[in-house]
Formats: sequence, C-alpha cells, structure tokens
Amino acid sequence: MDHRQLVKDCLKGNIAAQKQLYNYYADSMLGVCYRYTKSMADAEDVLQEGFVKVFKFLQQYKSQGELGAWIRQIMVNTAINYLKKNSRYQSDLLFTDSTLHLVSGDDPEILLSAKELAELIRQLPPGYQTIFNLHAVEGYSHVEIGRILGINEGTSRSQYARARNLLISWIKKNSTDSKTETYARQ
Repeated sequence: MDHRQLVKDCLKGNIAAQKQLYNYYADSMLGVCYRYTKSMADAEDVLQEGFVKVFKFLQQYKSQGELGAWIRQIMVNTAINYLKKNSRYQSDLLFTDSTLHLVSGDDPEILLSAKELAELIRQLPPGYQTIFNLHAVEGYSHVEIGRILGINEGTSRSQYARARNLLISWIKKNSTDSKTETYARQ
C-alpha cells in the first residue's frame, strides 16, 4: 500500500481512501487502546476518538516517518486523555511521590507467553498500567512520561518500579502455582 498516496487521497476527502486507512490500522490501534483501558468498550471509544483526530490532523502528517507510528502516537495520547477525563479512571490515576523500590531477584527461568503477560499488565491498577505501558511498551522516558501525565520524573520511576514489582510477584506466584500443579499430578 502506498501510504503517501493514501494520505493525499484522504486529504482530498476521498471516503474510500479514509475507509481503507481506517481498516488498515484499526485492529492494531485497537490493541494499543485496549492496553490503556479496562474494557473493550472503552478501548473502542478511544479508537473512534483517536481516528477522528487522525483525520482532523492528517494534514500535519509530513510523510517523514511511518504513518502507523504517527497514528499510534495519536492513539496513545487519546487514551491518556480519555483516562484523565473519564471519572471511572480518575481515582485510579492519582500518582503520589514516594520512594523508589528497587527490583531484585528477577528469575530469568520463568517463561510466560506474551498473551499471559498482556493479561497480567491489564490487571495492574490503571495508574501503574499507564506508566508501565508508556515506559516498557511505548518506550517513553520517565521525563517524557512526567510531562505527558503532569507528574514528576521520580513519581513515574516509582510507579513503574511498583508495577514491575507487582508483575514479578504475580509471575512468580503463577509459576509456583503451575509447578505445584505439575508436581501434584505426578
């Protein structure tokens, strides 16, 4: 697919091109939105709002980077704004300044499928989940996360460390439970 031509056609108001752009990216962007929300319905709302922004600001896309990356950035920002303004998430997005908890004793022998890890990440409280996704999945620095969420860098680091600790403890518990189940069957 020629993304440059598709963008040009979309900017001319070609509905077929707009539909093609949406269909090409919708599934993968829904996954991005779902990582930040607690339900598929919320993720679909974020996706729709995100694509409204994509088409509204498409003239700002300069074809210098990958179109998918540009759309992904809009989806992440839309998801974060959705979390901030949705009362269901606001109480869970309170970030507090506290000391950083170091993570130690990581067990490299624990194997987990990507799907299992994604489900564990979704079980994190929304504040932890947001920071974990922004840092570990999207690759933002803690300084950038602080700017995006209106918190200081140390808070981002602390929340990330707590999310990571929680995930590690869940993974270890899951691994221990699995081993116990396996040994019990023998």
